[in-house]
Amino acid sequence: MKKTLSLAMPFFALLVLAGQFCPVRAAETKPAQDKAAIVNGAVITTRELDRAVQGIQRSLLRAGRVVSPGKLGELRKRVLENLIEQELLFQESQKNGVKIEKARVNAEVERLRKQFPSKEAFEKGLKEVNLSESELRFYITRQLTIQKFIDKEFVEKIKISEQMLKDYYDNHKNFFKKPEQVRASHILVKIDPKADESQKAQARKKLETIKERVEKGEDFNALAREYSQAPSASKGGDLGYFSRGRMVKSFEDAAFSLKPGEVSDIVETRYGYHLIKVTDRKPPSMMAYLDVKEKIRQHLKDMTLRREEKQFMHELKVKSKIERFFDQDKEGK
Repeated sequence: MKKTLSLAMPFFALLVLAGQFCPVRAAETKPAQDKAAIVNGAVITTRELDRAVQGIQRSLLRAGRVVSPGKLGELRKRVLENLIEQELLFQESQKNGVKIEKARVNAEVERLRKQFPSKEAFEKGLKEVNLSESELRFYITRQLTIQKFIDKEFVEKIKISEQMLKDYYDNHKNFFKKPEQVRASHILVKIDPKADESQKAQARKKLETIKERVEKGEDFNALAREYSQAPSASKGGDLGYFSRGRMVKSFEDAAFSLKPGEVSDIVETRYGYHLIKVTDRKPPSMMAYLDVKEKIRQHLKDMTLRREEKQFMHELKVKSKIERFFDQDKEGK
């Protein structure tokens, strides 16, 4: 189980999630305006903080989200706290003599490089986040060191007994309920959102003709392959199994009202007109304990790890000397 970052992710995602770094921690003699925090004498620079915040902003922007000026200060504080915690964990790993082999770092760099179509694209990606390959290697080394420390001090010591697994299963039955499901195929005749009544009538008439052929005994799946305009056409219209809440309501209501082998009347959705054939139904059921046992184990390990890490971090902060510096303008105040 890994609590920290997956090094299989693109490195810019790693930077967003784990914060930034500087190849050599600055000494306390650095000008105050260059410091975001000092952690037991190690300086986290404003450059590191700025770059981490900007990385998150870019990531959010790609997802169509923007951090408002009023929320920027809160974001900066949260990111800084993450950087402080990373630094504390790294310092603890060094106290415990944790080392990472160069070959392991090389392997992770190569794995990241392979996620780009070419060496040039990889180098361009580094430049876009203002990062050299040596800095990337330094960052990977730090993260691997921290992860190794977490594994040794926490993960490897977590033991989940069989009784704990069974108790969780028995006390959380609602988590393991499987709702009723149907398996259905459909034939879709699309309607343009801007279609007029004449065009809608024409589309409906086309599906009515197909429905008549189904009623006369022609194979539904073969007709779906020939006439359906849905992505599932290549599979004979098969949508597989689904439960309530997965489909558009009018489609869902029609599907769940049918018995296996039955075909619906024409159903209208925002996508167009559908014919639906239910091919199977599964009643509500409970997931078997043996089927979910390992998922429960992982969940309990995750919960235990989060709890122990939180307590450990609290204790670290209490005994550490941490100074935080905030730029009022950058905080959006």
